[in-house]
Amino acid sequence: MSTRRRGATATARPRAEPLILVLHGPNLNLLGTRDPLIYGTTTLADIDAELVRLAGARGAAVESLQSNHEGALIDAIHGARGRCDALVINPGAYTHTSIAIRDALDAVDLPAVEVHLSNIHAREEFRRESRIAARCVGQICGFGAQSYYLGLDAALTIVERRRAERPRDV
Repeated sequence: MSTRRRGATATARPRAEPLILVLHGPNLNLLGTRDPLIYGTTTLADIDAELVRLAGARGAAVESLQSNHEGALIDAIHGARGRCDALVINPGAYTHTSIAIRDALDAVDLPAVEVHLSNIHAREEFRRESRIAARCVGQICGFGAQSYYLGLDAALTIVERRRAERPRDV
């Protein structure tokens, strides 16, 4: 499991910079070497570094976590409540099986964007249904590592809109 923590405390007050939690599910730690014809040769470290760069260019921050364990992903989703502004999630194979991750996303009531490197709708029949998508603002798939970058852009756009619409204290 790899993690990048920013030392933020659990609080409901808005931060100056938006914080996006990026979750990588099972087997994504093997990116770059696992089925490169399907998933490409970009490593997870490469993706995380680019996400940090892209977020920084927009005045935001990214915290990333990869886990092969469903419970760790659920704990991270719960921990994002009141601390993060949005989620970008690639649940990996849990996309097709995890009611628990779906329920966690529903419970924290944060905007979430589901991303996949491959086009899950063009793959095996069992990969075409996402149990997660209905609890997400949207789904981006089939663009390799670019799916993550598009997902981050979508999440930041949602956060920026929400902040602009929020009443200001006078």
